[in-house]
Amino acid sequence: MPDLSQLYATPWFLPAVGVLALLIVWIIYRYLRGRNNALQRALDEISFERIEGLIIPNADEGEIQIDQLLLTSQGLLIVDIKDVKGAVFGSNKMQDWAVIGNEGRYTFSNPQPMLFDRIAAVRQVVREVPAGRILFLEGAEFTKGVPGLVCTIEELVNEFGEPDKKAAKFKIEAFRPYWELIRKAALNSEVNDIRGRRGR
Repeated sequence: MPDLSQLYATPWFLPAVGVLALLIVWIIYRYLRGRNNALQRALDEISFERIEGLIIPNADEGEIQIDQLLLTSQGLLIVDIKDVKGAVFGSNKMQDWAVIGNEGRYTFSNPQPMLFDRIAAVRQVVREVPAGRILFLEGAEFTKGVPGLVCTIEELVNEFGEPDKKAAKFKIEAFRPYWELIRKAALNSEVNDIRGRRGR
């Protein structure tokens, strides 16, 4: 068996370790970028405009933050994004949901009540009942049934995508006044308004 001190002393050892580290970082980067690209493509596919990190007043004289608010051909859509990996166990009535994956077991609060609060906050501004979905990214698997308002990226696109692009543009105009009301009610100083690929 070779002596480890001799291995460390060889001229190629440090460059080889450096190349290996760069390769690992590159693989992780490509994986994360691919996941983010899938999410961005889906949001662009279904939205004509969207706002990230929107903060609006809440009923209790506080404020509430919305991950993503989308202007779709079906109206305003609130999307809460959850990035968990493993088997997810949750139901409409459970207070905490559990995830069992490679990193062990952990719990998080049922996200449905918070989504209902966000829907109510938007409804106070526009009086138009928006839709809401809890979007679980790739890597989450509901093995014992899927709770209400929970979806995957593919399901989100299937539900809110608009195959008839011309008809969609007419539908959007009906919802634009509500969109403008939300933008005016935003509490953050700069609304990060992103045009979907069809809204550009």
